[in-house]
Amino acid sequence: MKLAYGEQELSLELPEDVPSMLLQPNPVQPISGPEIALQEALRDPIASPPLRKLVQAGESICLLVNDSTRLARSEFFLPFLIDELKEAGIKKEDIFIVFTNGTHRPMDKKEMENLVGHDVANNIAMFNHDSKNEKELVYLGETSFKTPVYVNKKVLEADRRILTGSVVHHFFAGFGGGRKALMPGVAGFETIRKNHSLLLEEGAESGKLEGNPVHEDLLEAAPMVGCDFLLNTVLNEKKQILGIFAGDMIKAHLKACDLVQKANGVELEQLADLVIASCGGYPKDINVYQAHKTLDNCIRAMKPGGKMILLAECPEGIGSAAYEEWATRYRKVEEVEAALRKNFMLGGHKAYTVARLLQRGDVYLVSALRPDTAKMLGFIPARSLQEAVREIYGDNQEQFTYIIPQGSITFPLISD
Repeated sequence: MKLAYGEQELSLELPEDVPSMLLQPNPVQPISGPEIALQEALRDPIASPPLRKLVQAGESICLLVNDSTRLARSEFFLPFLIDELKEAGIKKEDIFIVFTNGTHRPMDKKEMENLVGHDVANNIAMFNHDSKNEKELVYLGETSFKTPVYVNKKVLEADRRILTGSVVHHFFAGFGGGRKALMPGVAGFETIRKNHSLLLEEGAESGKLEGNPVHEDLLEAAPMVGCDFLLNTVLNEKKQILGIFAGDMIKAHLKACDLVQKANGVELEQLADLVIASCGGYPKDINVYQAHKTLDNCIRAMKPGGKMILLAECPEGIGSAAYEEWATRYRKVEEVEAALRKNFMLGGHKAYTVARLLQRGDVYLVSALRPDTAKMLGFIPARSLQEAVREIYGDNQEQFTYIIPQGSITFPLISD
């Protein structure tokens, strides 16, 4: 079979008689008429008046849009969203886009155009968010978790804020989408740093919202900025739209989370000796920072002490200088955790979460990284997929194996 690797595919051949099973998202049918479904979602939203009744002529509208590390099908829904605003009397000159980069790098004009489409890119003003540019940030107060809330000034000054994005499982916020477009999407670096530090606390885990301190902190911070309308999608591995959820930031997002769990939560009857997982290709494996999501999902299907082969091309390398620095400085999970609790650093948190996962077993990394770099991060470097397969099976072909082609969205669930 073929497994996605960057913008290409790698062939996987297992030895004969290996007991194996393919793990894929559940068969949820894509929306047959997404254009109609989108219009219905905008005009009959969840726990909210229709979009066109929320806005008035003369108001400035800020559209918050995913950056290039997350797919949402923005190029599909933004033209409809903008047309709906225009029909409500909003001029295109009063609409602008801010990309929810969080702490990610800024995008160039071509990357922006690829995300929103040619017509939108050439008619609507677009801006990168820069979490470290203090001149562009406004302080709004502090949450009960002691998180100082700084937000992009341009976003705050708009009369209306419309959050867009997609919803997937998130390894410590429970689920992506929803409130995350504001926090951490257009938040200040210190805000993001403090919120992310809560991942060290109990309850901060994938698929969990209630009792998750990261999520609860975000729910306090986001309303300080304000959200007038939400539009979130749920996609399958082919980028087809499974659901469109519009309306109230909290209630519409919860509906989307329910569909994500139904579509991507895969029940397991047993754990595997070996898991072979692909991130699903570019941009999900653009760097180690992003490929970590697949590692977090798929290692759940592996027995303690088992093995995993992770396919992640990582053409942009590690993806974070801070992550690389912390992975180099600290070699044990306990050391990283102690350092983070003393002085939490973004990037350092990734070194911690990856190292914690790698305690579970051996993870062979098939990537474009230098072997010494992969090894420094705690992986076992593999020159090719088939080389890793030969080394792991050896003379023992009785190892039960899961093959996960879309590891970034497939979420194994262990039956009680």
